[in-house]
Amino acid sequence: MTDETCQWQGWREAAERALYGPGGFFLRPEGPAGHFRTSVHASPLFAGAVARLLARVAGELGTDELALVDVGAGRGELLTGVLAALPPGLRVRPYGVERAARPAGLDPRIVWTDRVPDGERGLLFANEWLDNVPVDVAQADEDGAVRRVEVRADGTERLGAVVTGPDAEWLERWWPLREPGERAEIGRPRDEAWAGAVGALAAGTAVAVDYAHLRDARPPFGTLAAFREGREVAPVPDGSRDLTAHVALDACAAAVPGPAASIVTQREALRELGVNGGRPPLALASSDPAGYVRALAAAGEAAELTAPGGLGDFLWLLQRVPGGA
Repeated sequence: MTDETCQWQGWREAAERALYGPGGFFLRPEGPAGHFRTSVHASPLFAGAVARLLARVAGELGTDELALVDVGAGRGELLTGVLAALPPGLRVRPYGVERAARPAGLDPRIVWTDRVPDGERGLLFANEWLDNVPVDVAQADEDGAVRRVEVRADGTERLGAVVTGPDAEWLERWWPLREPGERAEIGRPRDEAWAGAVGALAAGTAVAVDYAHLRDARPPFGTLAAFREGREVAPVPDGSRDLTAHVALDACAAAVPGPAASIVTQREALRELGVNGGRPPLALASSDPAGYVRALAAAGEAAELTAPGGLGDFLWLLQRVPGGA
């Protein structure tokens, strides 16, 4: 075994290296789409809904020119889809915020950067970004003491030091562990990442979409998981797989001062933006067979995006950033 494989680290440090270090999972040429599907990959209807939301934000800001900031942009798939679906007359400054290099062939209008631009007015959209912000894992030991979980590069775990300071305060407020064996992901780095992203927006709306849970329904043993080539695999921080954990989205919302946030399911959000899984009228099959087939396909894609027990159960956090027109 190498020294690196033998080294014990907290999950946050280990995941940071495995996901974003040299040869890390998210820096590999195939990108995330080579291993799993998000709502963006499931259907262009998702990008169309974001385009309509962007137009709505433009109306609220009283402008026909605004920014679209895609945080955790992957290989630019969402930005490409939104630009193709924009309504006439809406001028957009698109930013792809991603730690991987700019993809070849990307629309030249898209500014590719590794940090959220400061002072823009418009829509900040983060689809499945926060679940990949690395966090530490904590577990209650046999005596009820909450300890940090340490891990080696081969996935072997052990319990380390007792969690203290701001992390202990975060757990007590947002995810208290009471029984031996209970586990939690310490979401404080995600709160800080989200607050920083929203704080960079001068005016408009910020949206985070993710696997998530709220305080009254935290999973008792945590949600740490890994995916590779479309299959769930053991969470091992070796750079060969995605490492993810669901987001304590209410804690992220509370980290941003200002107007109250709204948290809704993806099913509710997309239906409000015109995406639903209703079948087209059967009469269309006679009057316009080709149109009926297209409408039927779109209905199937909409059903996947809004399905209970699937993508429809994702949570959307929406936070407005007030600003003058």
